[in-house]
Amino acid sequence: MTDQHLLYSFRRCPYAMRARLGLKSAGIKVELREIVLRNKPAHMIELSPKATVPVLRLNTGEVIDESLDVVIWALKQNDPSNLLSPENHSLEEMLKLIAENDGPFKHHLDRTKYSVRYPEDNKEDHKQQASEFLLKLNNRLSNQSFLFGNQCSLADITIAPFVRQFANIDRTWFDQEPWPHLLRWLTEFIESELFHSIMVKYAPWQEGDKITWFPDLNSG
Repeated sequence: MTDQHLLYSFRRCPYAMRARLGLKSAGIKVELREIVLRNKPAHMIELSPKATVPVLRLNTGEVIDESLDVVIWALKQNDPSNLLSPENHSLEEMLKLIAENDGPFKHHLDRTKYSVRYPEDNKEDHKQQASEFLLKLNNRLSNQSFLFGNQCSLADITIAPFVRQFANIDRTWFDQEPWPHLLRWLTEFIESELFHSIMVKYAPWQEGDKITWFPDLNSG
């Protein structure tokens, strides 16, 4: 047993964003340790040998090192905005859409954004296939504010960081594509108090540093 939950995070990683969004939405306080990817803390790797963020160590000693699991765990402790209970459809339907985001869409996103790592792949083909998923989201948003109705849900906070990452590959191109509802949804997400509150910049953690608490009570 330890006194507090501990989160290893990296501000710009969409998986880590997702975890912070879940913890913030649930109002769960954690000790935050911002990492540098090229110099990962030994303790983080000890907790999770796969050495990717986020890594959440609960005060019971249990470790959760998959971003979606962090969000679901947090919301099962406290879900004041009913993110696990969508206005339309079910949690199972949300998880199916999130799986499509985390699987095929992320595959194509990576091969578009990091095309130099995949010289055998055609960047434009992957860009087109990623766009098909975004058009699907746009269609869902054509007559409702969020992906599963007119209230924010688990699907919105877990998918939006990855749509943002894709949009930032070529924002001029993205803004001109025929997905106005998706663009409205993404803009509202990026401009939201929730998103700003989880994107506060922190200095990289070093052994002996004073504890940094998240959520930051001064960030909204």
